[in-house]
Amino acid sequence: MAELSIPDLPPAHCSGRFTISTLLPPLPCMEEGDRGPYAPTEGSGCDSAQPTHLSSSTLCTRTFGYNTVDVVPAYEHYANSKGVGDLRKGRPSLADLHSILKPDPGRFRTPVSDLQQSNGLPEAGPEAGLEEAEGEPGRASMPEPVRFGWVKGVMIRCMLNIWGVILYLRLPWITAQAGIALTWLIILMSVTVTTITGLSISAISTNGKVKSGGTYFLISRSLGPELGGSIGLIFAFANAVAVAMHTVGFAETVRDLLQEHNSLIVDPTNDIRIIGVITVTVLLGISLAGMEWEAKAQILFFLVILVSFINYLVGTVIPATAEKQAKGFFSYRADIFAQNFVPNWRGPEGSFFGLFSIFFPSATGILAGANISGDLKDPAVAIPKGTLMAIFWTTVSYLVLSATIGACVVRDASGSLNDSVAVGSPGCEGLACSFGWNFTACAQQQSCRYGLSNYYQSMSMVSGFGPLITAGIFGATLSSALACLVSAPKVFQCLCKDQLYPLIGFFGKGYGRNSEPIRGYMLTYVIAIGFILIAELNAIAPIISNFFLCSYALINFSCFHASITNSPGWRPSFRYYSKWAALFGAAVSVVIMFLLTWWAALIAFGIVIFLLGYVLYKKPDVNWGSSMQASSYNMALNYSVGLSEVDEHIKNYRPQCLVLTGPPNFRPALVDFVGTFTKNLSLMLCGNVLIKMPESRLMADGHTKWLMKRKIKAFYTDVVAEDLRSGVQMLIQAAGLGKMRPNILVLGYKRNWRTASPQSLEDYVGILHDAFDFKYGVCLMRMKEGLNVSRVLQAHVNPTFEAAEHPKNGTGSRAAPGAVDPTTLVSEQQASTIFQSEQGKKTIDIYWLFDDGGLTLLIPYLLGRKKRWGKCKIRVFVGGQINRMDEERKAIVSLLSKFRLGFHEVHILPDINQKPRPEHIKRFDELIAPFRLNDGFKDEATVNEMRQGCPWKISDEEVDKNRAKSLRQVRLNEILLDYSRDAALIAITPPIGRKGRCPSSLYMAWLETLSQDLRPPVILTRGNQENVLTFYCQ
Repeated sequence: MAELSIPDLPPAHCSGRFTISTLLPPLPCMEEGDRGPYAPTEGSGCDSAQPTHLSSSTLCTRTFGYNTVDVVPAYEHYANSKGVGDLRKGRPSLADLHSILKPDPGRFRTPVSDLQQSNGLPEAGPEAGLEEAEGEPGRASMPEPVRFGWVKGVMIRCMLNIWGVILYLRLPWITAQAGIALTWLIILMSVTVTTITGLSISAISTNGKVKSGGTYFLISRSLGPELGGSIGLIFAFANAVAVAMHTVGFAETVRDLLQEHNSLIVDPTNDIRIIGVITVTVLLGISLAGMEWEAKAQILFFLVILVSFINYLVGTVIPATAEKQAKGFFSYRADIFAQNFVPNWRGPEGSFFGLFSIFFPSATGILAGANISGDLKDPAVAIPKGTLMAIFWTTVSYLVLSATIGACVVRDASGSLNDSVAVGSPGCEGLACSFGWNFTACAQQQSCRYGLSNYYQSMSMVSGFGPLITAGIFGATLSSALACLVSAPKVFQCLCKDQLYPLIGFFGKGYGRNSEPIRGYMLTYVIAIGFILIAELNAIAPIISNFFLCSYALINFSCFHASITNSPGWRPSFRYYSKWAALFGAAVSVVIMFLLTWWAALIAFGIVIFLLGYVLYKKPDVNWGSSMQASSYNMALNYSVGLSEVDEHIKNYRPQCLVLTGPPNFRPALVDFVGTFTKNLSLMLCGNVLIKMPESRLMADGHTKWLMKRKIKAFYTDVVAEDLRSGVQMLIQAAGLGKMRPNILVLGYKRNWRTASPQSLEDYVGILHDAFDFKYGVCLMRMKEGLNVSRVLQAHVNPTFEAAEHPKNGTGSRAAPGAVDPTTLVSEQQASTIFQSEQGKKTIDIYWLFDDGGLTLLIPYLLGRKKRWGKCKIRVFVGGQINRMDEERKAIVSLLSKFRLGFHEVHILPDINQKPRPEHIKRFDELIAPFRLNDGFKDEATVNEMRQGCPWKISDEEVDKNRAKSLRQVRLNEILLDYSRDAALIAITPPIGRKGRCPSSLYMAWLETLSQDLRPPVILTRGNQENVLTFYCQ
């Protein structure tokens, strides 16, 4: 821990942040002289007249026996953490502990509300952090939001949403068709899917703090915005339409009651519309009244359904009257149970999967509690406990109902009191004969109106008081409609706040203490009204079921994917789940989608894929730590390690470039050039040498975002070094990973080498020598107008490359005062370069003067494959003798054809060894004159003594020895001006200066002479003398 020097300051009185109230008494204040520069701020519990910059009351303790800037672990240090390395309030940075302390008033000051939490734990009540700030701005104090526990908030809500009209109107009929045994199998198969999904929900919801957004929040924060956004949108829409479905179910029941009493309002269809609109308007009023009133209404519906269940169970044990016996009810009988235990398929829907598809929607609805996660006291406890308990009790109710009604009611009954006969009467067939009833006639003619197989209202008939079953149907439909009416806006509000899709942000605003999405309620109301007025939902219902199933599949897949990636951040406190069970649940959900309605499943998948594609295209700027990110890391790691086991082969050679860009936005042409031929092909690494330690890593993030915005697939890395050359040496040796390591050093040409400091010149040429020492190829780029565009944005200055003028073509950088914010690096206008424009029908001229292994040929070939350079004709120039031009040309053409590069235009340069023009020779001599030693051809020892401290100086003997090589560069420049004045790009093999024998100034004079006065960009490329091209298959 960092110890502090203690200045003399006034005394303070405090209890200290480190007091653990349950173990220790309040600690006394430090005495005079005990206070460091991190004394508490005013109002924090320490009286101090001198506010300071670190967490208040940090030093008001003797926990460790000495003064320290360090703080003990506390809740607020981790609240709302997003990225690795985020500084949490109250916690000192590494620099505060490690470096010399600098007073900075206001830094790390802890709010008073945090200081009141002396035990380091969060206050009870509403969620801390973002949720507390979502109300109206400027409001003094918001009332405490209404929060629900696991029973009222999740279990009852889920049970009401799972129970529906199928329970009352279709389960007895399914029992008659499939028999009790297969009905139980159908129920258990459905529950298996929902239970696995419930376990997956439990795991995901306990892996961190859950906020509002329900299913969308769980999926998006687990799988990422792409799948989460698409599911969130269709899930919210499905809930909105489900409001209409359940409301129409209620309206149809009311309409049927009106028809029985001949009291229709208008006509059967319009009655459904009228009743439906009135009902959904009342439900909207309940929702707008607040979650508290909505919860009270749900409890009322829950009690009604429970009473209807009790009424039914009581009815099964009451002795059957003659009227009920005529309709097939005979109380509990073993032989009725035995007969109904086996299936008796009837009609077009009489098949196992046909009945399964009818029943399965009644097992759904398990997400109703999770969808209001923002209104729960503790979602991590309430969602698992409430959801699983709801699944358990609803399953028990389904099993009990099918078993009891299957043991009481026969499959066929006429309902006529005249069909009673004496037991054992001849001609009577069927089980009812033993009970004194003859239903043989209607059973054989299939005209029976009653019985389990024919009468949907069997539960009402069996019950003690029939109207209570009708009330139960009302409760089931209205509660489901109300749950969906609440779920849809809550999910949609979270989606709107994330701004994944355009034009929906308007609906994200919350009102009141619970941040109620009133605008979302109104949108849901309008959608529901629209579908109620259609009054024909038979075609829409399968799509909605498939949307819910799609959500189940993705929840299960989220759990599986988060588990399989082995991310250290996947630590759910709910342990009773299995990743393989989750995968099975996801697969089964998809299968059921196609079993229910294959065309609806295709529509659901089509919508998901469309929305997924939109988010992938837009790439929203969100970072939720999803399992997709973890999976990407795992895949990259596994492939990188696997690549290390593969031996290199020339056929798989790729130009992997370390580009000395400095800040990449300073040299866009250099970035674009390398990015053009490495995109989707090989590694590009932008390197930057910092002469001063940066204060934060935000600048590096800004450079990476700049590359992404420019659509350059590259990495950015920087190193801190004392000088440019040592920094580049670090990059050359350490850059890359495994086999993904650079093999080419790309840098800009040093235009100001004549006016720059001699040491910077020596360093520049030394970098080229270092690259060759480490077996790198070298690529120098020179453009007539220069590479650097940093005149507008002076965020960095490089003294090594550019000492006297604008920092052009450099790589080292020094943090300048007032350096721009990293967001400016991204938002600044992207400078256009020649490598971002169409080149038309120009030429790419390759001067393959020396055999360097083929790199001089390969880079222009890769460049020519790109669309912008595709129309350019590639010409190859090689040196040769005038008397053997045809033979040498044929040899080169043959070699190039074997390489399959598609270069067919080859030119032999017979005049390459001619003497250059005198004025050009004179210009070269004037170029090197300032760098000559003028030693008069003295011996080597004398020359070395004269050159002490200035190794860049050129001795007379070195000028004389390299005269032919120097004149060759002058002559080559003349040839370039003659042949390639109008080319789009010139690629040429540069000379190599022998290390220790060729002064840096002479070598730079060669490069200057070779490439001067040329309008097109010039690429000076030199391989490492190892083959990068081959014409063999193995």
